[in-house]
Amino acid sequence: MQPTIQQANKKAITGERESLWKRFRGQWDIQLMIIPGLVLVFVFSYIPMYGIIIAFQDYNIFKGAFQSDWVGIKHFRMFFESPDFWKIMRNTIVISLLKLLFSFPAPIALALMLNEVGRAYFKRVMQTISYLPHFLSWVIVSGFVISMLSTENGSINMLLEKLGLIDEPVNWMTKPEYFWSILIASNVWKEIGFASIVYLAAIAGIDPHLYESAAMDGAGRIRQMISITIPSIMPVILIFLILAIGNLMSAGFEDILMLTNNGSNAILLDVGEVIDTYVFRMGLQNERYSFAAAVGLFKAVFSVGLLVGANMLARRAGHSLW
Repeated sequence: MQPTIQQANKKAITGERESLWKRFRGQWDIQLMIIPGLVLVFVFSYIPMYGIIIAFQDYNIFKGAFQSDWVGIKHFRMFFESPDFWKIMRNTIVISLLKLLFSFPAPIALALMLNEVGRAYFKRVMQTISYLPHFLSWVIVSGFVISMLSTENGSINMLLEKLGLIDEPVNWMTKPEYFWSILIASNVWKEIGFASIVYLAAIAGIDPHLYESAAMDGAGRIRQMISITIPSIMPVILIFLILAIGNLMSAGFEDILMLTNNGSNAILLDVGEVIDTYVFRMGLQNERYSFAAAVGLFKAVFSVGLLVGANMLARRAGHSLW
């Protein structure tokens, strides 16, 4: 007698589970390596989530999270009605979009250029030079940037004066109109090399026979890059683009905090205050813990919405995170 569809489906699910367990047993030593990562995420990401409740309370450090008075959405309303709300949202969105526009494609372009380098020694040297800034803290990088833009012996001012583009040194760090450009340029310089590692790894996995076939058909290096390299790494690009869109509400923290001198440069706050720095100032410096938690929760929920929306759009292109 022929098995029913229900029985066939049940048998297929059972076989899939057995195959999964068989693969797990065959890789048990490798699977154990993810345990520290799982513990790290659970301890530092999941357990602290109970603290979200203080966003709906007038939190008192002496009463604790479970004894403080409940106030509902009071702190959310205070944030939305705050005169700083639109300024913070504008800065966060604009800086995030600028980073997406310049910082996201820059590692892809670098990976494509490094892939075209024929001499292995020169390629390794260029990779090392481009990777190194990632390992410098923003304290050091911001010091470099501020020193280069200084009115006293700053290399940028000296170069522009030599070229005759300016008559006297410009105090760039007191000019709000230049802050976004300085911030984005610093981010690109610091992260471009390290972010290109994934794309270089994806390019290394492309079948060399595709290039050989294209060369036999008369395709040059540029045509091979456009027709083979970029389409082959497009799934990786789309995945990172989804993640980047999901992080649009995270315009930055360390970089902005350091370049604005821990928020003490009041001139730059109008263009440099974003959600993360605002939460830091309200929560830690002003000790408004519940208000800061409410702002942070708003950012997190908004980010999840962006991530889900970006994933839905990417799914139509045949690639998605889930």
